[in-house]
Amino acid sequence: MRIIGGRYRGKILAPFKGMDIRPTADRVKESLFNILAPEINGANVLDLFCGSGNVGLEALSRGADMVVFNDLSKESLAVLKKNCESLRLSPQVYNLDFRELLGMLDVTFDIIFIDPPYKSGYGKEALELIARHKLLNTGGVAVFESDKPFEGDVGLTKYDERKYGATYLTFFTPD
Repeated sequence: MRIIGGRYRGKILAPFKGMDIRPTADRVKESLFNILAPEINGANVLDLFCGSGNVGLEALSRGADMVVFNDLSKESLAVLKKNCESLRLSPQVYNLDFRELLGMLDVTFDIIFIDPPYKSGYGKEALELIARHKLLNTGGVAVFESDKPFEGDVGLTKYDERKYGATYLTFFTPD
């Protein structure tokens, strides 16, 4: 895993052990950031199921003003901490269930990354809570990563979906 663009380009991120963390592949991450390039600079970003911080750190490298990281796994957050220390960053990091975090946030976001464990079903629930709590700014983008096409209504407008190998990225904006 590495940072592929921006200020920290080429920086190798701390490795992790086990199969609990499934980082976004470099090819998918590069495509994602090519799509979001005009939105990143100066953005407030939420990396909701951050794992090792791969996607949120990429956003910071490319000029996001702020990234809020959250994950329920303490092991994942330990890897994130190592990565932040190596980059000399001190972002907001939460170790909360996503429902609790989304219910307590008092800031809104330009970009929200949602990459839950694929079989959990948490992605749709997270999107519904983001819509209900109005956490996405006008013109903002929520990106949901999964292993299948998105189906259903979540209170946000689905405007794009792309497939990269076995990974789907689905893009939403406020209604």
